[in-house]
Amino acid sequence: MDNNFNPDKQHTLASAVNISGTGLHTGINVDMTLKPANPGFGFQFQRIDMPGMPVIKADCDLVTDTSRGTTLSQGEVKVSTVEHILAALVGMGVDNCLIELNGPEVPIIDGSSEPFIQMIGDAGVLEQNAAKAWYSIDSNISYYDDKKRVEITALPSAEYKITTLIDFNSPVLGTQHATLKAMKDFKTEIAPCRTFCFLHELEMLIDNNLVKGGDINNAIVIVDKPLTADAMERLAKAFGRSKVEVKSEGYLNNLELRFPNEPARHKLLDVVGDLALIGYAIKSHIIANRPGHSSNVEFAKKIKQYIKKNKHTKDIPIYDPNRQPIYTQQEIEKTLPHRYPFLLVDKIIELTDKSIVGIKNVTFNEFFFQGHFPGNPVMPGVLQIEALAQTGGILCINAMPEAQYDTYFLKIDNCKFKQKVVPGDTMTLKMDLAEPIRRGICVMKGSVYVGNKLCTEADLTAQLVKRS
Repeated sequence: MDNNFNPDKQHTLASAVNISGTGLHTGINVDMTLKPANPGFGFQFQRIDMPGMPVIKADCDLVTDTSRGTTLSQGEVKVSTVEHILAALVGMGVDNCLIELNGPEVPIIDGSSEPFIQMIGDAGVLEQNAAKAWYSIDSNISYYDDKKRVEITALPSAEYKITTLIDFNSPVLGTQHATLKAMKDFKTEIAPCRTFCFLHELEMLIDNNLVKGGDINNAIVIVDKPLTADAMERLAKAFGRSKVEVKSEGYLNNLELRFPNEPARHKLLDVVGDLALIGYAIKSHIIANRPGHSSNVEFAKKIKQYIKKNKHTKDIPIYDPNRQPIYTQQEIEKTLPHRYPFLLVDKIIELTDKSIVGIKNVTFNEFFFQGHFPGNPVMPGVLQIEALAQTGGILCINAMPEAQYDTYFLKIDNCKFKQKVVPGDTMTLKMDLAEPIRRGICVMKGSVYVGNKLCTEADLTAQLVKRS
């Protein structure tokens, strides 16, 4: 991150970039392409080798395996070892990125995030015209696992900071700790640190044919017991080497560490990657004692629940006019074909891949108040629904590949008008996708609030049509 980097804005890549390599556990050669994405997109993986090229979101609720890295699964879609690429994206300040893979596992490369940092640097990081929402952890959140002796705590902090402590009762490793005081230091202080394992774990994995892509150059192997000649020969064969060696310090193949506490720093790298699965940018000081992927993911779920619980009162969007909008009216006009007097949304204040919140300021000068009704001005319910539809149109168009689209109503269900909307009101327009967009069909639940009062709600179905 350079000195001009604005942490309160969303960022994506300036261009697409790719890398190829072997998956550590599957041994499959995979091509991975990082692509720019719209504001609110977050991190999503796409399996382009599968029918329909399905997409899976980087979300802690979709983690199904943490035994040897973090694996996301949804239906038939599966992506393994996601933590190192996610850590690199967070470390470089990227918020929105589509990660395309033609296989089931992210390439391991050298076992660190450094190759991914380099490719993101080659692509360039692009500031987007959208505010970044930070979520401050205002009270201590703790996670304990007595069996594994794991303790992770999130403390209130003005910045996102992480401290990790490791103690494996190993004479080689000893007790180590690492600290990241600011994310701008991730690139140099944390990214180069490689994954590590103990020899006894490695032998078990080899016996079970579970490190098919393993290489002495992509992991630090800690030798925690005397190595017999037979074991050395078996390891050499597994790694396709003529021989393997062990220094007196206890690292396989005379490996030189990049930092004296490289294992502790790699554990910190894993924490950054796994906590990216929260789906929200947080400000907190994370202290992780003996962390691992399973505890990281469970902790991510706790923080996600905390944010969702405290984000809104009864899920009512909070409008702060001091906060910079994600889309201004000028930017809305680049997406929607509507113009005065029929553009009924003034700005967008929240946007994710599944929901959007827009604002419409209602004034006495609106054209429709002349006839609806003189002396008793009430905003027509049908125009409230139109305002929702326009807001939902931005959500749906934002989720589609780069192109110009128009949205057309197909259906309006369960429409209810509960409170009048009158001059002077500020309408908060909330639209949530009820199901994934299929063949351009968008099914959404819409709500209109004025303050904390629900005025109007409806289920809307629309179709996206590409402009010719």
